[in-house]
Amino acid sequence: MNRMTELQPAAVHLSGLVKRFGNGAPAVDDVNLQIAPGELVTLLGPSGCGKTTTLRMIAGLEDPTEGTITIGADEVTHLPAEKRDVTMVFQSYALFPHMNVRANVGYGLKVARRPRAEVTARVDEALALVGLQPYADRPVDALSGGQQQRVALARALVMKPRVVLFDEPLSNLDAKLRHHVRAEIRALQQRLGLTAVYVTHDQEEALAISDRVVVMNSGRIEQQGSPRDLYARPSSHFVADFIGSANILPGQYDGRVIQLGTARIPHVQDMAQGPVGVMVRPEAVHLATSTTTGQGLPAHVVSVSFLGPVNQVVFETAVGVVTTNIDDDAVSGLHPNAAVMLGFAARGLHLLPSPKN
Repeated sequence: MNRMTELQPAAVHLSGLVKRFGNGAPAVDDVNLQIAPGELVTLLGPSGCGKTTTLRMIAGLEDPTEGTITIGADEVTHLPAEKRDVTMVFQSYALFPHMNVRANVGYGLKVARRPRAEVTARVDEALALVGLQPYADRPVDALSGGQQQRVALARALVMKPRVVLFDEPLSNLDAKLRHHVRAEIRALQQRLGLTAVYVTHDQEEALAISDRVVVMNSGRIEQQGSPRDLYARPSSHFVADFIGSANILPGQYDGRVIQLGTARIPHVQDMAQGPVGVMVRPEAVHLATSTTTGQGLPAHVVSVSFLGPVNQVVFETAVGVVTTNIDDDAVSGLHPNAAVMLGFAARGLHLLPSPKN
């Protein structure tokens, strides 16, 4: 029997969570969040937004100023970290360099004085889960960064936690390896049904790995939802700008049509008529085939940058700068100062409150 099937993932409930350091503004300000058993939720935001402090309070490494933390049926707000039945995977891996892989993974079980046979069996199973059985007797400093991160993950899983916490776990890896390891973490989390709280400032990583993304700003939750919902329907300029690439332009809305400069774009959204912010994702912009009045937005090319599979093209328009990606076969003739007409697809457009509202 696979012992990891004994994992009992738990719900996490944060209610009115506040953390103050000194007399300044709260680092975490009235955070309310419910995480279902087996769900991977990512806390996403810029440096200083409160995401890591929130994670550390769940772990028991910081004491909340106000509010409560519940894991499963247990309120753990002021319990010490070792009594919460959670484990953390750190950015720095936090491995013991003088120990081999097996000793690192089994360290927590040894401290808990588990029987030797149980320690051996659980360590072997955890190493098999992360594909490191052949490396069990190697020193950890002889491993690659990706392998060391997998040792840290195995060490977390071997304790059979109710919740696994990830604190920027991939930030020390190069870009290609980050993509590989994040896919491994996601596959393992789904296979084992782990409850996981994941912290990152990398929006692509958050979109790729999460069931739900919680965007934080200045200590508060700005918006939460599925990666697809946040990308397509951000609730604020901050979220639109932070999740993916976005052009945010001033426009007018009459309930049926967006007026964006000279361009008129059919669009239906629950938004008050009048001035609006128009979020335009790069994939919604194309070179118009017709220059009929009212059908497009006149633009001049500012720059063309080759990015491999696509070219990033920056345009200047009467309503602001527009950036999009254009395939090689369509970029010919686009040079700085070239005059073009831009068209807009319905998909990739979303209305935001006007900055003046």
